[in-house]
Amino acid sequence: MSFQNAFLGSLVADSISMPVHWYYNVKDLDKDYGDISGFMPPTSPHPDSILWRSHFEPKSPKSDILHGQKKYWGKRGIHYHQHLKAGENTLNLQLSAELYRFIILQGEFHIEHWLQRYVHVMLTPGWHNDTYAEEYHRAFFENYAQGKPLHSCGVSDYHIGALSLIPGLLAGLEAIGQTDPARLMESVLTLVRSTHDNNKALRAAADLTRILIQLNQNHSIRDTIDSLPLPGVSVRQLKKWEKHLDRDIIGGKISTACYLPESFLASLFICWKYHDNFSEGVLANAMVGGDNCHRGVVVGSILGIHNEVPQRWLRDLKMMNRLRCDVQLLESPQILKRAS
Repeated sequence: MSFQNAFLGSLVADSISMPVHWYYNVKDLDKDYGDISGFMPPTSPHPDSILWRSHFEPKSPKSDILHGQKKYWGKRGIHYHQHLKAGENTLNLQLSAELYRFIILQGEFHIEHWLQRYVHVMLTPGWHNDTYAEEYHRAFFENYAQGKPLHSCGVSDYHIGALSLIPGLLAGLEAIGQTDPARLMESVLTLVRSTHDNNKALRAAADLTRILIQLNQNHSIRDTIDSLPLPGVSVRQLKKWEKHLDRDIIGGKISTACYLPESFLASLFICWKYHDNFSEGVLANAMVGGDNCHRGVVVGSILGIHNEVPQRWLRDLKMMNRLRCDVQLLESPQILKRAS
């Protein structure tokens, strides 16, 4: 068992879900993509896209995190990830990979240094090519542009996207030899609080971390979910639900939307049902639609750390080329000055 597998699982699950991210009408999902069995590129138009309702106009260069992508906001049918290719990751998981490499190359995790890095890459044109950035990113950089200190730029947000960087953080800490459970939990909560200072987000972050720590100690997924105190999660209910079709539960009994804690419960349902099969679990998560990319962080990390990630997924995952730590980071004067 290894947090490295959890991290890789989160990347794979996000990339599988990327083309069908935020499809709430599963009939449209089936029509546009059929039965998903591998990485696929997004197609346009996206029938459930609500970017036409949104307008993004940065108030200064310090809040322009979308660069050339902002021209697509306010238009109908725009796919949230229209420029990504099959096997690529959405913005949040690109950041998770950046955090992983940053920790290894710096030899430590310090929240202030990471937030400096976060600001640097997000404000660098061309660093990412994603059309959508979650509300928490936009709010953080609006606060940053107003001159607030980095540790005060986060907002109260309880979308499941709050958990996106946790597998990358844990894998990075493991890689530099930091595996003490208390230290891991402290780092996770510090990271999540810096952008999502909300009790629901922090609770889900703590629960996911507890699950991954226990799985890393060779416990099974079902025993772990059964033994840990997880508010709102009934093992009796999970056992009942596993007998039904995925879409009858997620989309029927549980919302497919992004709000915590329900989205976390939906993720654990997939993990419970497909506890012994990584591929079936991450594909099932994609096929129920909704916020499957961010649910995929939970599903992919839990199934990945327990089952490992099949090589066929890693072979075509584009992010594998960006995880090499013998390649220097994009130059950041603040970090280089600190490190010199």
